[in-house]
Amino acid sequence: MKMQAKGEFSVKRTAQSWDGPMPEAEAALGRFWLEKVFHGDLEATSFAMMLSAGGVENGSAGYVAIEKVTGTLQGLKGTFILQHNGTMSRGNPALAISVVPDSGTGELTGLCGDIKITIAEGKHAYEFEYTLATIQ
Repeated sequence: MKMQAKGEFSVKRTAQSWDGPMPEAEAALGRFWLEKVFHGDLEATSFAMMLSAGGVENGSAGYVAIEKVTGTLQGLKGTFILQHNGTMSRGNPALAISVVPDSGTGELTGLCGDIKITIAEGKHAYEFEYTLATIQ
């Protein structure tokens, strides 16, 4: 049975330097450390590493990230990993955020699902549609 969790979160983004040489021509590449705090049906903190690239056209870019979430989801305690894949094509966004299969621990073992993020008036909100399978 699909379940839904909703709430808000804050995010702190810190730019990271590249390990090794990076030619000036590659300045469109970025690497960031993200720290989030979730409230609502998901009471948790998370840490993520994000890689980004800007396109040559204004408003075009892409990013990928891996994020570890630790906390409680509607009262169930554990951790899980999220995988992000986002693009912006001349201002038109597309974003997919999914739970990495078999990454749930504790009471979140068997967690599967997808998260949608909205940003309005500078505030971040999430809608998490998920299932929690019993692992044999």
